[in-house]
Amino acid sequence: MKTIIKKIDRACIDREILSEAGEILRRGGLVAFPTETVYGLGADALQEEASAKIYAAKGRPSDNPLIVHIAKYEDLKKITKEIPEAAKRLADAFWPGPLTMVFNKSEAVPLGTTGGLSTVAVRMPSDPVALALIEAGGGYVAAPSANTSGRPSPTLAQHVIEDLDGKIDMVIDGGAVNIGLESTIVDMSAEPPTILRPGYINREMIEKVIGPVEIDQALIAPDSGLKPKAPGMKYKHYAPKAELVIVEGPVDQVVEMINRLAEEKQNTGMKVGIIGTEETVAEYRAGIVKSIGSREEEASIAKHLYRILREFDDSDVDFIYTEAFQTPQMGQAIMNRLLKAAGHQIIRI
Repeated sequence: MKTIIKKIDRACIDREILSEAGEILRRGGLVAFPTETVYGLGADALQEEASAKIYAAKGRPSDNPLIVHIAKYEDLKKITKEIPEAAKRLADAFWPGPLTMVFNKSEAVPLGTTGGLSTVAVRMPSDPVALALIEAGGGYVAAPSANTSGRPSPTLAQHVIEDLDGKIDMVIDGGAVNIGLESTIVDMSAEPPTILRPGYINREMIEKVIGPVEIDQALIAPDSGLKPKAPGMKYKHYAPKAELVIVEGPVDQVVEMINRLAEEKQNTGMKVGIIGTEETVAEYRAGIVKSIGSREEEASIAKHLYRILREFDDSDVDFIYTEAFQTPQMGQAIMNRLLKAAGHQIIRI
């Protein structure tokens, strides 16, 4: 298969490109496209065979559910059995945006899209290219991240091409994404609602709208044998090729520990990468050192995480050491992704 690559300008969307992409989706093909979180790999969510192509292209376990993307709130009614009042309030507050909600599904959604579950995860993205594509493709687009399963999620079209060129029909290149981490997932089929995956929209923001919510304990624990109810709950995700270790503690002690560990690895002939911040990169003495952003601007840390992991893949490092990032709004989301990428390898000082 030859993958078509089309560049698009969010400020002046080429409707011909979207029409072509929409036709690919309607006939059961795969289109990668930008959202405000990461690039998604889209297929018609109501065609079971199309969803199966997503799993095949990504090498994704078939019990890992897909998120259905919609462009209009009214379209939620067709694919859910009921919409709780709390979900309506969250939609009013955060849609379009980086929030996914889990509902009891209707018969319209095939089990092949939901990983065999009776629930369906749904979100309405805010990226104008994503919204236009969803409408052009029929209104219901299943779209996990557009990468090989387990790899760092794509925040640039080039990342998609690296993983999926020749495996999918089209890539829409809209440039860099804005947020860089996947959406928050809240299970609205449970009482009280439960956060299954943290993201840009954090617990405090959600509770201001609907009151108390639970946090799924699997977010901070190693993978269990349970069937995942939302993407990213069970399997190792976001992982670079090198072994990744997180070092957590007071920043000065973290820098000292990473320097020592990196030097030890280098002395045995290993190639080492280090992830620091603008505030600390000058203090590292060994390895290939990259700044993920500034602790004063936590959005920069989220936005650059996956790009840096992929850059270390390109550098063929053997080990990566990273600082921990317990930032105010997105700290839980950033650490959730890092822990998954590291296989929960963490050194606490």
